[in-house]
Amino acid sequence: MPRLLSLLLPFALAAGLSCGRSRPADPVILELSGQAVHRSDFDRHVQALEARGGSVEPSVRAALIDPFLEEQVLVLEARSRGLLKPGDSAEDQEAAVRKLLSDEVLSRVQVSDEEVAAYYAAHASDFTVPETVVLRQILVPTENEARDVRRRLSKVPRSFEGLAQSRSHAPEASKGGLMGAFSRGELPPELEAAAFALSPGGTSDVLSTPLGYHVLHVDAREPSRERALEECRAEIHTLLTRQKSDQATRQFVRELLSRAKVNHEATQPARPS
Repeated sequence: MPRLLSLLLPFALAAGLSCGRSRPADPVILELSGQAVHRSDFDRHVQALEARGGSVEPSVRAALIDPFLEEQVLVLEARSRGLLKPGDSAEDQEAAVRKLLSDEVLSRVQVSDEEVAAYYAAHASDFTVPETVVLRQILVPTENEARDVRRRLSKVPRSFEGLAQSRSHAPEASKGGLMGAFSRGELPPELEAAAFALSPGGTSDVLSTPLGYHVLHVDAREPSRERALEECRAEIHTLLTRQKSDQATRQFVRELLSRAKVNHEATQPARPS
């Protein structure tokens, strides 16, 4: 028997060393400040996505890794700062990450008046108010009715609102046919050309669309113009704040990942033994 043990011992040691070199069943894929995320956490994330939208292909799984690690490194940092406790829910994690970003990133983002003015100067054409027309319409089901309406209007041009209330089949008939203000691209093509060809107070000929026969009237017309800086200052400030916040958040995440230990290889599904 001792002879048999001596023969088997080298094989047992070799097997033990081999097991020691194998990948752990649930390896750590991200570690920061003593807090860790395991492959099983990523697997559950993928499974949750599959439950909502079907099977996740290997290429899609690979594309999900970096966004997942970016989200989780924020959770680990929030936990290390005492913003989370063990067992906190996903909603708690989201709230903690929002507070972390608010305190460490967003509260430090500032946009100056000079930056707003510089952006306006470089993008003034983006703040152009398009040409608009204020339209009324009378919509009837037959061409004969439309031509009768047009004849009445040619005799009494100011009767458009009354005729719209009594003859139009459109939803806005009760408002004297008032459709509202439109810029180019917001009307059906059959109506747009005629509407923008009219002067204020003008009335169109009979126009045909799949809805029926239309007669249009232009109440008012506003030419296109560039908005002044003061008109869009708040809009530009919001835009620049969002851009700076996004950039600062990405930088903050990059800094956290540079401090963390990341094991991309361990995110791959375990191979069957």
